[in-house]
Parts: sequence; structure tokens; C-alpha cells
Amino acid sequence: MDRPLQIVFRDLEHSASLEHLIRERAQRLEHLFRHIMGMRAVVSPAQGSETAKKALALTIEVEVPGRPLLIGKAEEARHDSKGVPMALVKHAFEAVHRQLDAIADIRRGQVKHHEGMGETGVISKLFPQQNYGFIEVRGAGDLYFTRNAVQRGDFDSMEVGNQVVITRATTEGPMGPQASSVRRVESL
Repeated sequence: MDRPLQIVFRDLEHSASLEHLIRERAQRLEHLFRHIMGMRAVVSPAQGSETAKKALALTIEVEVPGRPLLIGKAEEARHDSKGVPMALVKHAFEAVHRQLDAIADIRRGQVKHHEGMGETGVISKLFPQQNYGFIEVRGAGDLYFTRNAVQRGDFDSMEVGNQVVITRATTEGPMGPQASSVRRVESL
């Protein structure tokens, strides 16, 4: 990484064991994906957590060149016998790992194409308030898409880094080449 890992405990006391676990997972992730520029982990109480033993939330933010911030989030109420929320750390890092895998697959051209399914890409920019976004497709640059092109009403659940299957429109949109149909890979 170009910049050292930042670990922030927001509205919580510092936990050396949790910090150690986060650092271990961050090192593993950096070993697998050398292009990571920076990483930040934020540990905070989960929203709506009012109990004495607060549920925790962990957000992992990863910077990679030419991409918006990748974000992995997890919430966990239970801890292992040592009091360290191992599943929390595992789930947050796995979310980022999947996004990095999708980016690596697209860059290597190793995305599976099934007959008649369209092209595969990754959401690179998303503007939910304006009802549009952009999809990075290997060898084609960014494709514009709107809420209306998203199948199954999935627009509100889409996030930057989601892998999608697209069908290109025959005409260009207001922002250049566009997709006429967008479908999340998880929804197939």
C-alpha cells in the first residue's frame, strides 16, 4: 500500500485484539491485490445498538487506482469466546475481497460470457439521486445507464463494485454509449 492502514474506533474504546485481527486481514488482502493504494477500517457501534454489550459495525474502505472507493461493511452482535468479533472482520473483508476479485477478473478478461447473456461489467460510478450511473466494461470504457434500464427494480440496491450483465443500446445516450438493460449478477 502507498499509505499505511488506518484503523479508527468511533465512539468505542480501542481494542488491541480487534486491531490485530484487522491488521492481519488487511495484510492478507494486500498480499493478494498489490494495486491497493490505501485502506481504512472504521469500527463503530451498530446502528440502533442500545444495549450494554453493543453490537459492532465494521466498514472497510479500500482505494485502488482508477476506481471509486471500494467499501465492505458488516455488523455483528455475537463474539467468539475471547470477545473478539472474528466473523465481523471476516465478513467485512470478504465483501471487499469480492469487489477486488471482480475488478481483477475484468482487467484480465476472465469474466465468463454465456451465450445470449450480454456483456459483463462492474458498476464504476453511481449517482442514485440523479437515477443514473456508469459501468466499466473491459475494452469499452464506461457505459452510461439509467434507473429505467435496471431489471427487477434493483437500482436502489446497487453499489459501486457490483458485477452486472448488460445489453448495449443501439443508440447513444446523453453521456455517450449506454446500456439498454442492466442486471446484477447475483440476481441471475
